[in-house]
Amino acid sequence: MEEKPSCFRQEFEKREYELLSEYAAKAAESRGRQRPMDPCALRTDFQRDRDRIIHCKSFRRLKHKTQVFLSPEGDHYRTRLTHTLEVSQIARTISRCLYLNEDLTEAIALGHDLGHTPFGHAGERVLDELTGHFEHNEQSLRVVEELENGTGLNLTFEVRDGILNHKKGCRPATLEGLVVNYADRIAYINHDIDDALRAGIIGHIPEECACGLGRTHGARIDTMITDIVRSSMGLPIIRMSSAVEVLTEKLRQFMFTNVYLGSTAKEEEGKAENMIRMLFGHFMEEPSTMGPDAKHHVEEYGIQQAVTDYIAGMTDRYAVKLFRDIYLPKGWEKY
Repeated sequence: MEEKPSCFRQEFEKREYELLSEYAAKAAESRGRQRPMDPCALRTDFQRDRDRIIHCKSFRRLKHKTQVFLSPEGDHYRTRLTHTLEVSQIARTISRCLYLNEDLTEAIALGHDLGHTPFGHAGERVLDELTGHFEHNEQSLRVVEELENGTGLNLTFEVRDGILNHKKGCRPATLEGLVVNYADRIAYINHDIDDALRAGIIGHIPEECACGLGRTHGARIDTMITDIVRSSMGLPIIRMSSAVEVLTEKLRQFMFTNVYLGSTAKEEEGKAENMIRMLFGHFMEEPSTMGPDAKHHVEEYGIQQAVTDYIAGMTDRYAVKLFRDIYLPKGWEKY
């Protein structure tokens, strides 16, 4: 009978060198965690980071945070959680085909939006306006480095770097981070088209994009993924071909013009923004009403940062509940 390895982690780390691209990040070569900790006997460091993200409270809250449509009535519209899962699936497919580190890719993808505010980018805009600077990717890093569990998740450098640099225009330190950077765009452009078509916000996409990328949700995603794999195979870069990149950007701009800015999908955003402003003002005046960790956070980070962290971590429905409790008369719905 074949003897089983005494340490599965070491066996997995060995396989990475045997199976993955020379350009892939290797778990055994990680630049380490914020704080030292004993390695796991079963999992590589990147596998462990993925599991830590999945089991954290911030990840669970994503199911009640807006993607594009605020509190949609239909069961099939995306939330921040379903967006995250779609990014993970796309990123894993690309990484697998390019022989990159799928565990690292998955960990970055699952953690990339942990710092997103309630009410999607409307909440992000208001917090940026009120504080002078707020970026959801920076808040996602703050969640995993400081806020979750009171001390952060103590993730590896590679995962934290990928989370911080997942936005368009950023340059993560690993190819796996670049994969998530592309996968995020592929996911939100295509699933937002799907949701906007279902809602009747748009009736079609530009013919040039449909002809070049595909006329269905699945066809467009397949085109973009296949193009990245073919364009990046065997290279120390992740890229799209110029033709597909141009069409993808045209599709993205079409969505900004017709869905993300000024469409009927955004009619309630003004109310959501006012709600965030009023909650922010209230907690700045009465920080003790934020919750059991408020005093500690105010002392450690200052009142503005503590209020920002508290609001950014809320789900849509929790923000609405707090607003009702603070500003509406008790028993309002009974009369």
